[in-house]
Amino acid sequence: MRELFCRHTDLAPARTAILLSGEGSNAEAILRYCRSGKRAFSPELVVTDTPLSRAREIAHAAELPLLLSDIRAFYASSGEESIRLDTPRRRELRRAWSDGLGRELDRYGIELVLFAGFMPMTSLTEKFPCLNVHPGDLTVTAPDGSRPFAGLHYKPVEDALCGGMTYLRSSVILAQPYAGDGKSDMDSGPVIGVSRKIPVEIAPDTPETLSELRASRQGGSSSDRLRRLAESHIRRMKLLGDHVIFSRAAEDFARGRFALDDGGGLLFFDGGAWTPVLSVTYADDGAMPISRETRGREE
Repeated sequence: MRELFCRHTDLAPARTAILLSGEGSNAEAILRYCRSGKRAFSPELVVTDTPLSRAREIAHAAELPLLLSDIRAFYASSGEESIRLDTPRRRELRRAWSDGLGRELDRYGIELVLFAGFMPMTSLTEKFPCLNVHPGDLTVTAPDGSRPFAGLHYKPVEDALCGGMTYLRSSVILAQPYAGDGKSDMDSGPVIGVSRKIPVEIAPDTPETLSELRASRQGGSSSDRLRRLAESHIRRMKLLGDHVIFSRAAEDFARGRFALDDGGGLLFFDGGAWTPVLSVTYADDGAMPISRETRGREE
């Protein structure tokens, strides 16, 4: 058995950095959670990769230091217009940018990193335990073992709507190191927490009509009914999913309640013993471990 994080308490909490790229509602939810009681993790730093995010406002309100590590400016200073990971040179720059960010986190004694809507892939996952919240149910697997609701931006939700899923879930994962362009490693970590099932509402559309709509897209940005449905479901998932589960999963992680068995399966310490689990559902009425045999069935 390998514990995923050393155990912390509210008397000796894990020093934590919160990383964000956009509006920061997940970061604000984490900070509210930490203000509401004694926790096993303590936010010490707000980090952003772009001056266009709300990180400065959020850090100021929380009376925390702000670290701006502008990834686009970093790439531009080396003559690169794109921050994509599609060439060896750009991948080298991503490593250099991540290494510099890691050194800054070391200055603050950071032990735990929370990706609260942080967009760039980063090798910080090699240096720190990094938790990420994701708009899709990553406990669902295809016959080949892949996760059909992995991916960036709108893809997980659009795939679920077009695939006939009757519910959505937010997931919290332990983010993993990546190789190459990162696509094969995306959202591949242990799923330590999921939200309750959030019903899908697409009427009068059907999965078939939405799939046809997506197939008819001509490329570029989309503003069709499918995209608008995905946007509305993502907003609901943030409120009913991300904001409920991320802080609580981070709390259990910081208290050392997650481990991997010798076969790589997830274990959860429920207060009495280590229990094999698929994940843990965090709902308003508490945390409920999901047994590995529950896959594909109602909990």
